[in-house]
Amino acid sequence: MVVTGQPMGAPDPGGRFGGFGGRFVPESLVPACLELETAFAAAWADRSFRDRLDGLLADYAGRPTPLTACTRLSAQLGVNVVLKREDLTHTGSHKINNVLGQALLAERMGKHRVIAETGAGQHGVATATAAALLGLECVVYMGEVDVERQALNVFRMQLLGAQVRPVTSGSRTLKDAVNEALREWVGSVETTHYCIGSVMGPHPYPYLVRELQRVVGEEAREQYRGLSGGEDPDVVVACVGGGSNAAGTFAGFVATRAELVGVEAAGGAAVGRGVPGVVHGMRSLFLQDEVGQVLEAESISAGLDYPGIGPEHAHLAEIGRARYESVGDDEVLGAFRLLAETEGILPALEPAHALAWVVRAAGNGTLRPGANVLVTLSGRGDKDVQQVREMLS
Repeated sequence: MVVTGQPMGAPDPGGRFGGFGGRFVPESLVPACLELETAFAAAWADRSFRDRLDGLLADYAGRPTPLTACTRLSAQLGVNVVLKREDLTHTGSHKINNVLGQALLAERMGKHRVIAETGAGQHGVATATAAALLGLECVVYMGEVDVERQALNVFRMQLLGAQVRPVTSGSRTLKDAVNEALREWVGSVETTHYCIGSVMGPHPYPYLVRELQRVVGEEAREQYRGLSGGEDPDVVVACVGGGSNAAGTFAGFVATRAELVGVEAAGGAAVGRGVPGVVHGMRSLFLQDEVGQVLEAESISAGLDYPGIGPEHAHLAEIGRARYESVGDDEVLGAFRLLAETEGILPALEPAHALAWVVRAAGNGTLRPGANVLVTLSGRGDKDVQQVREMLS
């Protein structure tokens, strides 16, 4: 682990990464956050807990996930693209890494009920999966708009025994699902663990989730060096909504020479368009109007339809260790189709954002010819095929 004070080490005692992060919650939730902080620190230092999690990641989730060199795509773009295949995990995305750890932690704390928020449904599916595995009750909050556009994932959650609660307030998307989950947690904290899906929320969640996703970057670094004879990629790229797959990926490369690029949806782009504010228990960058009201994000992807970004990403942007770009829906659809046609891989719309930036950057010279690029393919596109079909018809 990188030591405190360096990028992607532990936050300060108040849960801050530079000027971002912290714990801004109702007084009734402070003890729950402190309990979780203490429990995670103890579990993370406990070899038996780590061994059990590692066993589940290997035998249940299917880790390590492979790297795939994209020969035909690389030839077309003029840069060397390698994918970290989180789409090949059980449930089809990186979300399972975080959820298995949090479910084990809930069990360790004696809490037999979990709640979660979800946008594209992948975190909800992963949470329902882990809950079924460990015999936990599971409730998932999902914006009404996302319930409609991700109906397949809603059914998957229900098949796994979870109760899906549509959220009809606000924009009826991910932001509002988080709001409802937090409200419920206030009243059920003694028996319930809130399984947050990204590097967001009050401390210790941004740090906890990043550490549970660190396996993505650490695996990728070792695998890439094995392929390249000990070299690191020139550029490491991942999509960013809240930013858990990017945080996990970047954690493996932050101490290397690799450039780190997070790619947001153009209708969100909290780093480019946001200003500091406090939302969902954390201080970070959010889309806001002139009086501080949070604006709605817009994205083709339900998983990136969030008006902010995880606090550690805000910090990485501020210190210049990572940079954050944005891409539009048309670029995303083009990248989705390009990867399918050149490599036979259907990406989720979320990592298609990362691919879209690579396509653009290779075309306009931002990426030099022959550059070595690692992209985290955070999920598979089965859930998005119907939506893509409608948009391309």
